[in-house]
Amino acid sequence: MAHESFEDPEVAALMNEVLINIKVDREERPDIDSLYMTVCQMITGSGGWPLTIIMDAEKRPFTAGTYFPKKSHFGRIGMLELIPRIKQYWVHNREQLYHASMEVLDQLQNIFSLPMAGLGAEVFAEAFHEAQLLFDNTFGGFGHAPKFPTPHKLLFLLRYWKRTGEKRALAMVEKTLQAMRFGGIYDHIGFGFHRYATDNKWLVPHFEKMLYDQALLLIAYTEAFQATKNPFYKQVAYEIAEYVLRDLTAPGGGFYSAEDADSERQEGKFYTWTMNEIKKVLGSDAALFIEIFNLTKEGNFEIEVSKERNGTNIPHLMKDLSILEKKYSIPKNELKKMIDVFRNKLFRVREERIHPHKDDKILTDWNSLMIAAFSIAGRVFDEPRFTNAAKAAGEFILKTFTTTDGRLFHRYREGDVAIKGLVNDYSFLIWALLELYQTTFETKFLQNALFLNQQLIKHFWDNTNGGFYFTPDDGEKLLIRKKEIYDGAIPSGNSVVMLNLLKIARITGDLSFEEMALQINKTFATQIGQSLLAHTMFLNALEYAFGQSFEIVIVGIKGARDTAAMIRAIHTQFIPNKILLFVPKGAEEEILQITDFVANKKMEDNKAMAYVCVNRFCKFPTTDISKMLDFFT
Repeated sequence: MAHESFEDPEVAALMNEVLINIKVDREERPDIDSLYMTVCQMITGSGGWPLTIIMDAEKRPFTAGTYFPKKSHFGRIGMLELIPRIKQYWVHNREQLYHASMEVLDQLQNIFSLPMAGLGAEVFAEAFHEAQLLFDNTFGGFGHAPKFPTPHKLLFLLRYWKRTGEKRALAMVEKTLQAMRFGGIYDHIGFGFHRYATDNKWLVPHFEKMLYDQALLLIAYTEAFQATKNPFYKQVAYEIAEYVLRDLTAPGGGFYSAEDADSERQEGKFYTWTMNEIKKVLGSDAALFIEIFNLTKEGNFEIEVSKERNGTNIPHLMKDLSILEKKYSIPKNELKKMIDVFRNKLFRVREERIHPHKDDKILTDWNSLMIAAFSIAGRVFDEPRFTNAAKAAGEFILKTFTTTDGRLFHRYREGDVAIKGLVNDYSFLIWALLELYQTTFETKFLQNALFLNQQLIKHFWDNTNGGFYFTPDDGEKLLIRKKEIYDGAIPSGNSVVMLNLLKIARITGDLSFEEMALQINKTFATQIGQSLLAHTMFLNALEYAFGQSFEIVIVGIKGARDTAAMIRAIHTQFIPNKILLFVPKGAEEEILQITDFVANKKMEDNKAMAYVCVNRFCKFPTTDISKMLDFFT
């Protein structure tokens, strides 16, 4: 639409004559995007992007839509017809438009006035049943094309498997994670995942790469490794991390937002190959690469501008390497090494191409997801590079995005910090800092998490009906202050807050945070009950509340072998519902100032000691790692 209409002189002249035109970056202003997307869905019955809203000077919308072509066709009105019609209505029927906009406003204000009753543990089985109905047994994932990764669904299924032992839940996770890694949605040359697949086989992606996808998928593959110990998931986790560290990491420690889908005005040109290009780079090895990655002479990717395949291919896998191992009598490990050599050669050549545009703004919420992901991966894989990346980004956000009174900003670019922090910024950063503390045991991260949680409650909590508003109480005045619970491409801020509150309640012993989490459950129960699988991050929080949860305190000498072994043993286990605190001998005061939950917990005979509480019932402390691990089974 940008190329077809906004850059067209005829359309632009007409728009400038009739309208004041404002283009909004929905990543910079998700508050505006979310509000007016709801408006579009109310007016038209559907939503999507590009989102087009026409409103009066008081920001009251009276017309909405998504894609409008330049000229009308196939029953869809075009810009050249729409704009004169808007002008005519504005001049001759303005009062009618006013009444229409007020009706929209009334519906918006009443949209969350729903009966409140909390959801119980029975919803987990119902959500799993929903997942089974939507699951694609052939290709993995949920529903039909287009297919989005939505890793938070997989995180829920992993927790459901852990809770119930239901093998089908784990199988659905593994099928999806493997299918995505084999498919064209994955960048087999430079690593990292594209935004979504346009088909149901994960073959043809929308080639944009988003930071939040890398973060959430890194968590999903890491947890899958913990659950199964399959080294394949560790390999994919390392590949995602390599892409982010190489291409999305800013010099100051933060992470850039995205890389575009197109270069030279053509989607996918940077990422696709012809067979001749492969032969030129790999020579006699080309035939093996072409077979492994399923390239064909006619191509498997339709060029958007010409609607022809033109021999252009998206590398993808259709067979496990063990099948090719038998065919070529090449050991699997040797085959992997050969693929790495091929990939590196192609990567070096691809780096000489014109790159897609990099969106170099740094967003608090998306960075926080990446910090959480690197923190989790860093401790699970005992990988200092990941932990150091999480620390550097966390310190960058806390230093650069924080106001003098401890509030957050949303966006940073080229030294400019702007836009008051939104609920996702606070909730995701608190999550990230809780994860970062449990990886590094640096109390400053825990202190900052607790302070930001106070700020979040002070400026976002709805004291009347419960739940957290998307915008702060002193934010820009929009039509309404909206509250969100739906998980889109990223989880809902309210769901993440609920999980944070439950963890903070266990850390501090302050049950008022648990009461607040309970109120979130009541506030959104009706909406969530209408589509459980669309709210899986909330279900993960609910699972923490109803499921088996653990409070673990390790007391030991920092850096000592027995202390490290005890902590390492915990990190290797898939224990999603836990908080882990560390009391270093000789430096107990730092953590004691934050919580008295660790008080009177000591070493025995100078050996590291584990204190494990299950659903607040505390077991006898132990210095034996195997006995400690028995508490988690």
